[in-house]
Amino acid sequence: TTNADNSVTDKMTNTKLRKLGFCGADDSVSPRALGLIFNSYPFVEFGVLFRPDKEGEPRYASKEWVEELSKVAAYSSMTLAAHLCGNRVNEVLDGDDIFLSTLYALGFRRVQINATAINGVDTSNLEGAVPKLAGLVGKHNNLEFIIQKNEETKPLWQGILDLPTGVPDNFTMLVDESKGTGVLASSWPQPPENCNIGYAGGIGPSNIKSVLQDVMVAGNGKEIWIDMESSLRTIDQNGKDNFDLNKCFQCIDAICEADICDYSHPSFLS
Repeated sequence: TTNADNSVTDKMTNTKLRKLGFCGADDSVSPRALGLIFNSYPFVEFGVLFRPDKEGEPRYASKEWVEELSKVAAYSSMTLAAHLCGNRVNEVLDGDDIFLSTLYALGFRRVQINATAINGVDTSNLEGAVPKLAGLVGKHNNLEFIIQKNEETKPLWQGILDLPTGVPDNFTMLVDESKGTGVLASSWPQPPENCNIGYAGGIGPSNIKSVLQDVMVAGNGKEIWIDMESSLRTIDQNGKDNFDLNKCFQCIDAICEADICDYSHPSFLS
């Protein structure tokens, strides 16, 4: 083998997959089913999208469903991610943490801020929002904050990376040039020196094996995660748009079968 081959192997073996994120869990699935999956595969993280004007629609869970999920999370120690869109992002960028303050008690440990126009956000002054966002990140240090990283959100994430006080310990980024639209990335960047990142954009059951190889190299020895949303949807025969647990499981299976991750099926399934 060449030195280049060894370098790729080193990067891959030192990179650790922190989480496998399934976003868009909604009223089409039972919260208890998510608890069952987490109990067998604790590296799985379910993401719930919060956008008030779409609440109760496919991908956007109802308040009642979130409350049921919260009960399951309390009993199972399942960790959840809140993906904020629309006015929920506008609030945070304005320094308003009334909704944000409710998330920890509901079982959420990570909060993703999707500050893009396609997600219904006012992006006219992202640079100006940096101090207020940094203030909330510091105040809520029991949550990990994730900024969706793409060209449009650069004023926001670059502002946090450039803070004179340094990057907060509870700040990470999700690389997603597709902005949540499920378009596969053409390449996967390395994480910056001072921040861990995750990868998203067009990942799903059909390509997770090849994408996993690529991001484990791109991760360059850091802790990373991968996240998906659009590829987990299935339209049933009645035209209903469902969060498909079978598609989630195909991805779990691929992770457990991959030699480059330290995850496996529980003993009763092996």
